[in-house]
Amino acid sequence: MSYPPDPNNPYGQQPGYGQQPQQPQQPGYGYPQQQQPGYGYPQQQPGYGYPQQPGMYPHAGQVQQFYAGWGSRVAARIVDFLIVGLVPGILYGIGVGMSASSANCTTDPQTYHTSCTGGGGAGIIFILLGALLALAGNLWLIYQEGTKGQTPGKRMVNIRLVREADGQPLGFGMAFVRQLCHVLDGFCCLGYLWPLWDAKKQTFADKVMSTVVVKSQ
Repeated sequence: MSYPPDPNNPYGQQPGYGQQPQQPQQPGYGYPQQQQPGYGYPQQQPGYGYPQQPGMYPHAGQVQQFYAGWGSRVAARIVDFLIVGLVPGILYGIGVGMSASSANCTTDPQTYHTSCTGGGGAGIIFILLGALLALAGNLWLIYQEGTKGQTPGKRMVNIRLVREADGQPLGFGMAFVRQLCHVLDGFCCLGYLWPLWDAKKQTFADKVMSTVVVKSQ
């Protein structure tokens, strides 16, 4: 005689003699199996190890920005020149004109040698004033570029000068040295044209100082 299984009997749930224990149901053929992260499955780290796109550079905060184009840099220089060079140029021109008009020039009929006397006074004052304003204006541009990375011209075209290593401004001292290094760019203007084909769009001064000009956001 057989009796119904006792629910309170832990042995009553065991399969009988000759019965096979039930196996957990496996998904059918063709069904994708879910892969759980853990042992045997590599964890994919976002961002790390991926190659960076050419023409981009990482700076502070792991933000990538495009390098500024040659045209933007030229436009910024033109704007800066008009801001700090227009008034000194006018004063210098006035001074030269006043000095030339007040000068007394004579030419020797035999040697054709011309000698001038006079031409000083107010003309010299205008020339010196223009030179001082030009010097002060250029120092102000260097200060803006070194401390903020942007002159008025660079701010207008949304570009910025930064250190290549960390994306931070150079500081006034290093920005001043960079301006001196522009002497290297002046030989046949080759250094100023170098960003047209350079991968990082650097001038010779940028390469010496390890600086780049990038588009600001």
